Amino acid sequence: MGLGMAEFLEKRVDSLQDWNKISLEFRNLAKVYQDVIADTCHKMGLGMAEFLEKRVNSLQDWNKYCQYAIGLFVIGYSRLFSASKLEDPIVGQDTELANSIGFFLEKTNIIRDYLEDQLEGREFWPTEVWSRYVKKVSDFAKPENADLAVQCMNELIINALQHIPDALKYLSRLKSQSVFNYCAIPQVMAIATLAACYNNKEVFRGIVKIRKEQAVTLMRDATNMQAVRAIMSQYLEEIYQKIPSMDPSSNKTKEIITSLQKMILRHGTMVSHNGYSSIFLKGAVLLAVLGWQYLSAMSKVSKECTQAREN
Repeated sequence: MGLGMAEFLEKRVDSLQDWNKISLEFRNLAKVYQDVIADTCHKMGLGMAEFLEKRVNSLQDWNKYCQYAIGLFVIGYSRLFSASKLEDPIVGQDTELANSIGFFLEKTNIIRDYLEDQLEGREFWPTEVWSRYVKKVSDFAKPENADLAVQCMNELIINALQHIPDALKYLSRLKSQSVFNYCAIPQVMAIATLAACYNNKEVFRGIVKIRKEQAVTLMRDATNMQAVRAIMSQYLEEIYQKIPSMDPSSNKTKEIITSLQKMILRHGTMVSHNGYSSIFLKGAVLLAVLGWQYLSAMSKVSKECTQAREN
């Protein structure tokens, strides 16, 4: 493992060229921000190290991996928002809620990136789910398993959609416009991505992405709770319209989407957002960079360990 990390650092010197600048910016931050960033990166590193050898077998493992990959990052920047006084203390204190919206983002990434991960020797779909459809998760890429592949993916998408109530609750607590935009845009991108992936066999043939024009529109519009709820509702309806009658999860999918749509309608009031400050941005960017360094390193070592076991 140590050798793998050394090789990673040697091969990725280019990604560390700005480390002195990053370190300087970190040292210039107030101690309260330094403590949050250091604690978050430390926990993310330990978590990723755990999954160097451990596979994502159960849905519980899936949640745990998502917590280490993004959940802790969301908790970290939520603590920064509160520490900067841009947001109320509850935003940083409610770690369970922050963790859940991290799950929503990471599960979306894992679902969308099936083929890319397969080509890179990575597997993040939970065995508990895919093993009910095929013998090996790589079998989903075979044309003869196309129907089984989308059925499994649809089931995972249902799991991800259940984090939407937490995402909306989290966003509804935010007061700063800059913080709201920072948090809302990834959430609407995620629901749009899930809608594009749902029942789509192209996920197993290539990369499914939302269109650039679509992304620009989402970034422009997701500036308040009323708009975010409308966007969520729009893409939930898009998924609902694509539910195949023969899909094993069709009834459950309809129930969950109907429940989510009712919840969105019940909470249709608009939340006021005001104030702007760039205080949190420096800390959030540093947290993102440092977190990326951890994740990139752990991903590289994980891949090398997997290849070593196979050889």
